[in-house]
Amino acid sequence: MVSELLMGFDESTLAYDLQRAHSADIWFLRARFYFWAGVSCTVSFMLGHALSRFGVDLYDSAWNGFWNMWYGLW
Repeated sequence: MVSELLMGFDESTLAYDLQRAHSADIWFLRARFYFWAGVSCTVSFMLGHALSRFGVDLYDSAWNGFWNMWYGLW
């Protein structure tokens, strides 16, 4: 469902296309993958730095949440 929304085709269409795919088609699939992988890595890197810039400490929050949950069980 998600791949159909993001890429415009489902798994059976992709399998059929890959059986008869041209090398340029494979190159474009790989290029699209590398492009979106680079964009997502860059955005997540920038988001992580922005959170710390605004004083949000995810590690400390997770650690305190773990201990609060642990002591809440007993």
